[in-house]
Amino acid sequence: MRTSNFLTPKWLFSIAILLLLAMTPILADIFDQAFYLSIATRILILTIAAISLNFILGYGGMISLGHAAFIGIGAYCVGIPIYHDYSSGWLHIFLAVSVSAVFALITGAISLRTKGVHFIMITMAFAQMAFFLFLSLDEYGGDDGLTIWYDSEFASGIDIDDPTIFYYICFVSFLAVMYLYHRIVGSRFGRVIRGAKSNEKRMQALGYNTYNYRLVAYVISGSICGYAGALMGNYTNFISPDMMGWTRSGELIFMVVLGGTATAFGPIFGVLSFLVLEEMIPDLMDMVHNGAGFYWHLPFGLILLCVVLFVRGGISGFLDRLGKR
Repeated sequence: MRTSNFLTPKWLFSIAILLLLAMTPILADIFDQAFYLSIATRILILTIAAISLNFILGYGGMISLGHAAFIGIGAYCVGIPIYHDYSSGWLHIFLAVSVSAVFALITGAISLRTKGVHFIMITMAFAQMAFFLFLSLDEYGGDDGLTIWYDSEFASGIDIDDPTIFYYICFVSFLAVMYLYHRIVGSRFGRVIRGAKSNEKRMQALGYNTYNYRLVAYVISGSICGYAGALMGNYTNFISPDMMGWTRSGELIFMVVLGGTATAFGPIFGVLSFLVLEEMIPDLMDMVHNGAGFYWHLPFGLILLCVVLFVRGGISGFLDRLGKR
């Protein structure tokens, strides 16, 4: 019976995506399409961020509308040291993870004393505070953003200026984060987080300090998202406060919901679908009428709205139901 679980449409689709991602650099080289390698790199980085959000949103019921702030913080932890000629990649990663963790600890300690819409609004407020903080830093570009003139430097042999090497760093990071969250969700800690989402008062009656558990989960989530931000900084070679705007956080939520919350492969399904639609819809509209692609946000929003309203459980839930037929 365990073996048959891997023959369901969901598992087959998941394995196909993983194999495709593993072979993307090879296929991009064969067909001379470096553009697709760049798109796949972006997919992996955003999936790491989406996994971190899915942990607190899907498993913990904490709807954060400020999660993109961690991406911005992680990216600036690459850009600012490089601006001052500190090029060590290990330093950048340490700063991205630790600064994001401290920011998550401070903001989470306050935000988690509220629930529901109040939690949503407070997380958005903290993200906007971070947004305006970096907006005011004229030394680092302010509203114009900051150009990262060269990538983080690691040991010899790890040259992330090479798109293929950087891609596989992102791919291995994605697999590591997937495994980490699989272990956390299945642990006692993860069961407490899930139990607090279902019935917090019952978990408290059993002797668990749910506030502390949720705060630790929030810090872990922020740290991983900060790491994704460090990768994003090296990917774009340009950072600006717009990276941490509330609309970016909204896009992350859409990706998680689109793929299916509280599922292992939901984030990769959601990010992949979101970015594919984002790339295809403008081109399709331009084919119908030249210049119509400028208004691609309308059909894109309608598609996302229909998925959220009518496809229960997102893409992951749809594949589950497909496998039961």
